[in-house]
Amino acid sequence: MNCPFHIGIYKAAQHSYRDLPLRYAELGTCYRAELSGTLHGLMRVRGFTQDDAHIFCTPETVRGEIVDCINFAFALLGAFGFEKFKIELSVRGSDTSKKYLGSDENWKRGEAALVEALEGQSLPYERMEDEAAFYGPKIDIKVEDAIGRLWQLTTVQFDFNLPERFELEYIGEDNKPHRPIMIHRALFGSMERFFGVLIEHYAGAFPMWLAPVQVAVLPITDRVNEYAEKVAEELRGAGLRVESNLKSEKIGAKIRDAQMQKIPFMLVLGDREMEQGIVAVRERLKGDIGVMPLEEFKTMARGLVESRALSNM
Repeated sequence: MNCPFHIGIYKAAQHSYRDLPLRYAELGTCYRAELSGTLHGLMRVRGFTQDDAHIFCTPETVRGEIVDCINFAFALLGAFGFEKFKIELSVRGSDTSKKYLGSDENWKRGEAALVEALEGQSLPYERMEDEAAFYGPKIDIKVEDAIGRLWQLTTVQFDFNLPERFELEYIGEDNKPHRPIMIHRALFGSMERFFGVLIEHYAGAFPMWLAPVQVAVLPITDRVNEYAEKVAEELRGAGLRVESNLKSEKIGAKIRDAQMQKIPFMLVLGDREMEQGIVAVRERLKGDIGVMPLEEFKTMARGLVESRALSNM
């Protein structure tokens, strides 16, 4: 866990209520002793990277911070094309046993803040009784993958334990010390799990802006290789990820290879294209979409990338 390090940064200086909220974030490595039978590809591993963030705030600012975390999460997940979510609110419910740390007042205030944030955004959620972490209630946003499985990615959690254990303080308007409220926040959650879900969501056929190789340049004959390399270099100069296939193979084999790699666009180049300075464009799903000047294709491709379009056409 990376929490104590962010707490150490917080404690390095005295803070006023005017300084809060303070937000610290990092991509930190975490390790868990998962049983061998529970390991599952990228989805569940023993060592993973988490986009770990901790927010230190006052009771007056906590609801706004939770709303911002939720909005941030949906904006982020929406940019990657995820549309199906399940939100769970985990609370301690009627169980007030010693396994939960923190005062009853803090728990009531924390649960109320999470409920207000969700209902204020008109977000449907399922209340999970006695499923809270031992240190505070939490919101989990789960994403549905290609075959209907739910995977937890985003989490927003209160922590009533660590501020007490580490004796965190800020000076309030009354000029007296107060305990800050601490929120754990992860948007991607496990980066490995996120990429696993993302790969399955698209079945490897990523939209233009996400594709590892965005354009394949495919010369029909060796005579066009020099022009193909020129086209590839110009596209790379525009910031696109390009590969040129200069193998002495039939064009059908080159197209099939690019299709198998699920590359969004293929530029098929022959003598005519070289002489006229144009490109014959083939889209992964729609096939041939016609010829156009290289500059026109470059503008179209850059527009798809810059807008993070989820469809190539």
